[in-house]
Parts: sequence; structure tokens; C-alpha cells
Amino acid sequence: MSKPSGRPLEGIRIIAVEQYGAGPHSTMQLADLGAEVIKVENAVDGGDVGRHVRHANEVLPSGDSLFFQSFNRGKRSTCLNLKTESGQEALRRLAATADAVFNNLRGDIPAKLGLTYETLKTVNPRLVCVHLSAYGREGPRADWPGYDFLMQAECGYLSVTGEKGGPPSRMGLSIVDLSTGLQAALALVSGVLGARASGQGGDYDVSLYDVAMTNLCYAGSWYLNLDEMIGREKRSAHPNLVPSQLYKTQDGWIFLMCNKEKFWPVLCNCIGHPEWSNDSRFATFSDRLSNRDLITELLDEVLSTKITAEWMTIFAGAVPAAPVNNVAQALDSEFLKTTGQVIQYKTSNGLNIKSIGTGVRQPDNKPRAETAPSLAADQTEIFGELGYTPEEAEALAQGTV
Repeated sequence: MSKPSGRPLEGIRIIAVEQYGAGPHSTMQLADLGAEVIKVENAVDGGDVGRHVRHANEVLPSGDSLFFQSFNRGKRSTCLNLKTESGQEALRRLAATADAVFNNLRGDIPAKLGLTYETLKTVNPRLVCVHLSAYGREGPRADWPGYDFLMQAECGYLSVTGEKGGPPSRMGLSIVDLSTGLQAALALVSGVLGARASGQGGDYDVSLYDVAMTNLCYAGSWYLNLDEMIGREKRSAHPNLVPSQLYKTQDGWIFLMCNKEKFWPVLCNCIGHPEWSNDSRFATFSDRLSNRDLITELLDEVLSTKITAEWMTIFAGAVPAAPVNNVAQALDSEFLKTTGQVIQYKTSNGLNIKSIGTGVRQPDNKPRAETAPSLAADQTEIFGELGYTPEEAEALAQGTV
């Protein structure tokens, strides 16, 4: 068992039959908050496929990768072949000690592998079973595989991303995977809280498709109620707030978001044109929207007289503004250094690597900085607690019994 840390999920045990991105991202958030997360991998398949997603310049040895470390910090690893009776028996013993069993398998697989509440409630009626799938465990797509970019395409994201008049564009990051992982983490914690109050667990389903649709949020409401459909705007502009978009500077771009009326006169003063705040053409959001192109022309002209860094100093805390960084600039920024979010730790082979810590902060706890486990690293210890000999635990790991 892990040592007490004072983190809020200390004492919660999660069995995670997970792989790749969305699922591991979910349970890593819970591990960062103190939960004990035991990965159940399949040695026959080489374990979590994320172990083998390797960068061209990968620094970690075979069976590990920077990709895998990014989704699996602070967890433990065991191996079972859940297609065997001995693997199923070991799963049931593990489930009896756990608060939750989590999986991110195709929708039709959990029932086949004995991961549902119906199957496991006899060994632990308080157990919470969380299923993260592409399209859910029921309905015509239960047996469909699915991935982030497919959800972005089908759920409208590509139609609102990119430059107006250009081809459909996906978001540069796996935003559906990551947000679905967070929703699944919320489902698991909510389920455990409810089970502790009622004494009864149950199944909780979260799918990439459902979360992708949930994320449409206000854009969905506008269409469903007003038959209004948003699209792409020039320079990534807000559909109806001005100024709220990209503007040119002397050395690149800056994003301004004057999303409250009070920010327009502040911006005008900061750029040396206080008279614009009294111009009737720009008096309200509605007026500025009608004159968006003119405002873009005027702001481009003024903002192009200084580099982005100079404008950030001028706007600091007064006008909502951000530089347009690439990934390297974002990670090398001086502000990021003040947050302590970049963590460093040693991997199982002794290499020092850096990673990005959780977005949840506790005043008395630094971000958790512990390596992702090597394959079956905790096999003997965890199954020894359940009465298995080292030899029996090893046989389970190999999937030979």
C-alpha cells in the first residue's frame, strides 16, 4: 500500500483495466489526489499499448515511453489475462479489496471480461464500476471502436475550428480524450461517495461521444433553441464579442479578450487612444460587432508598433491578453516557473525526466512526482496480499494458468 500523503483520496483503491490515453488520464488525476491506482495489464499483449507509443527520439527503454509516463505517474502495475478463469478469480479477489473498478474498453467488452457491477457485486456490493468507452455500452454502436479525432469530426468541432474559409480543422490536442478522462474521474469519485453513503455501488458510463457532445455547451443551446449555428471566424474571433480575437504585433500575434464592457475603455487608454472609448461606432458590444473589421484594422496598426512582450507588460492585469506561444515557449515561460507545475522524478531505470503535474492544487501538498510503473512491478506484493505465492503471482502475470 502507498504511504499516507494527506491527499484527499488517500485510502481509495482503484483497479484500472485501462490503456492508451483517455482512461489512464482519468485515473492519473485520481492518483495525483492520493488514490491507489492498480493497473491491470495483459502481459500477453505487452501491457498497456501506451508503453509502446514512442517518440522518434525516445529516451526511455523498451516497455516504457514518455507518452506512457505522461498518463500513468504514481500508479502500480499488475498483469492478468482476464480471458482465463484464473485471471477472473484474481480479478474478483482484487475487486473485493477495492472501492472502484475502472475500464476504458470498447463498449461490448466489459461484460465479456467480468468488469460490470452485475458480475462483481457478489464479492463487493459497494463496488463502483466505471466504464469509459467510445459510444457507450448500449445502443447500435456499443461494439464500435472510436477515437478522439473521430469524435471531433462527428460532433462538429472541425466546423468551428480553424480560419474562416479554410478546410475543416481539428484541435491540435486530444481534447475529447482529456475531457472524457476528467468526466470519468468525476463519475468515479461521485460513485464512491454515493456508495459509502448508501452501501451500494453500481455502474457508471462515460463515453467519448457523450462528452464531445456535452462540450458543445452554449453553441448547442443556441442551435437547439434558436436554430443558430456558429462557424469559424477570422483570426479565431469570438462569434459576437469584439475585440476578442488575434491581433498583429511587431513580432507576431497577441490574443485580446475584452469580454466585458469595462475592458474596452481600459484597452483604449493602454494603447494611447482614449477617444475610441467615446466613439459612437464602438460604444457597445453590438456596435463593435458591426464594426469588427474596422476595429481589427485600427488595433493591428497600433499593436504593430511594439512587440508582443512589450504589450503584455503594458496590459498586465488590466486587459485580458495572452501571447501566442508555441509549445516550447509555453513550457519555457517565466510564469510557468512560478506555478511549480513542472515536476521532475526518476523513472524505474533511474533516468530523470520532467512532466506536467495536476491542475488541482492543495496548499499543503506539492504536485505528486512519482514514476509510472514498469510492467507488473507490483505483481508479487499485491497478489501476495491476496494469498498468492510468488510463483502463483508470476504465473498470473504470464497468463499461463
